[in-house]
Amino acid sequence: MATIHLTSTSLFIQSKGRRYNSISSVKSLQKRSVLSLSSALTSQDGGHMIPPQGKGNAQNHAFHFKSYMIRKAESVNAALDVSVPLLKPLTIQEAVRYSLLAGGKRVRPLLCIAACELVGGDEATAMSAACAVEMIHTSSLIHDDLPCMDNAELRRGKPTNHKVFGEDMAVLAGDALLALAFEHMTVMSSGLVAPERMIRAVIELAKAIGTKGLVAGQAIDLTSEILSPEKVGLERLEFLHLHKTAVLLEAAAVLGVIMGGGTEQEMEKLRKYARCIGLLFQVVDDILDVTKTTEQLGKTAGKDVMAGKLTYPRLIGLERSREVAEKLRRESNKAAPLVALASYIACRHN
Repeated sequence: MATIHLTSTSLFIQSKGRRYNSISSVKSLQKRSVLSLSSALTSQDGGHMIPPQGKGNAQNHAFHFKSYMIRKAESVNAALDVSVPLLKPLTIQEAVRYSLLAGGKRVRPLLCIAACELVGGDEATAMSAACAVEMIHTSSLIHDDLPCMDNAELRRGKPTNHKVFGEDMAVLAGDALLALAFEHMTVMSSGLVAPERMIRAVIELAKAIGTKGLVAGQAIDLTSEILSPEKVGLERLEFLHLHKTAVLLEAAAVLGVIMGGGTEQEMEKLRKYARCIGLLFQVVDDILDVTKTTEQLGKTAGKDVMAGKLTYPRLIGLERSREVAEKLRRESNKAAPLVALASYIACRHN
């Protein structure tokens, strides 16, 4: 059995920086962010996909975290709605709005806002970056679903963008969202964020989606379909997941710290945390693909298996994949007070 190495995602609980030098300040941040120190969140039916430790404690804090998620998601959805008004020509605007406003967990913008609040910023300061990250995420989903990529028919329980508007318009909608992300972040943050910090944010986000980020992950994903599990190692699989999924979560956290005026030390600690939960997110995604139904997922179940995708269950089996997810969950739990987000991801059902 191969050994899973997580040294690159080792995390720390507290920073030695200016905002973390007392227990009371940490408690204040936790209260403001409503991101408790719970080690897990229970699902709607009370079941756990990955049984966490401290289950009772999790139940005590679950309501507060879910309330926080709902409030932030509502704020993000309202901001996204305003960001893409229905202007002529209508078709491209409709295609963009169709996917951007289709719902979803809004994990990335939530992480961006929470990271900003954690270092002393507020929701208003982080919102433009949070929306930009979600726009890029949506762009990647539209392109990922295309026939030349994954050829998916369902996304979030609805027909995929190209099924509704055609392949040509779907490509343009994805492109438009990519451009809009940078325009929105820079224009809406003018006067709220120092220019040098905005430049840093633009560089961080651009790097995350280029040949060192999302594009690299998607390329590896496509070329790995023709390989047998015996010819693929965990190193390649982790590279795929870190670049296709974790890198945008990482960018979301770092952007939040940048917008909130955080230090370099705080950026790196949040970067490590986000990288860890990003990998956790994708491991859980792999598990859900083989354990849940299409109705539960909102997308075609078992599609990764049928397409011969490189996944953790395919490479090391379902039970070993659960062990990896649990190990990642424990690692991410060291990063208080954002631990509840990691547990939510680990226990999600869609």
